[in-house]
Amino acid sequence: QVQLVQSGGGLVQPGGSLRLSCAASGSIASMSNIDWYRQAPGKQRELVAGLSSDGSTYYVIAVKGRFTLSRDNVENTVYLQMNSLKPEDTAVYYCNMVKWDESTKTDYWGQGTQVTVSS
Repeated sequence: QVQLVQSGGGLVQPGGSLRLSCAASGSIASMSNIDWYRQAPGKQRELVAGLSSDGSTYYVIAVKGRFTLSRDNVENTVYLQMNSLKPEDTAVYYCNMVKWDESTKTDYWGQGTQVTVSS
């Protein structure tokens, strides 16, 4: 069982930056997908950015050009660098990793990290 521990959230002014981290207790090299989601108050959880098994990244239009997802297979950690933050980026952010073993899918979730963008 892999556990994900998130860190790096907080309060930042509009235009500022934050870097979220998601440290896994096991190897992330075998993960099929690594994603970051967010959930704003009163809204559904939405996919923000992701990394596929082929190494390609994808971003929701609202964050494209501002957010960057990266991974460190040695440290078993993934990051979400968030620049030019806007008030509408305020949400709880979750990292998610998916592992496939033959036909069995396992989802792993971080505990969530609050990001607040406000002046």
